[in-house]
Amino acid sequence: QVLLVESGGGLVQAGGSLRLSCAASGRTFTSYTMGWFRQAPGKEREFVAAIAWSGGKIYYVDSVLGRFTISRDNAKNTVYLQMNSLKPEDTAVYYCAAKIKGDITINPWYENDYWGQGTQVTVSS
Repeated sequence: QVLLVESGGGLVQAGGSLRLSCAASGRTFTSYTMGWFRQAPGKEREFVAAIAWSGGKIYYVDSVLGRFTISRDNAKNTVYLQMNSLKPEDTAVYYCAAKIKGDITINPWYENDYWGQGTQVTVSS
């Protein structure tokens, strides 16, 4: 069993920054592909970013390219999402996800193996 706990969400003005963290339990964290998803009110959960176990393969949804950066520290069992130049449309609950084998499944999102409880990010205009 893997437990994922997100933190770092909050309220920020447009143009501001936030750094989300996702702390994972489990001794095999280093072998998991990790990702971030988000879900705005009334919308489907959507993929944001993912990072392979080695950090060598990273990919993003187009809408966050150049603004968000995903990274991981395997020694701390933690994955991060640095969010800069935030926009009101980035407002959502952000979820951390883990995939035991292979790449993060972008669609359907629920085919990933483990999920955190989510952290709220609100960007005011």
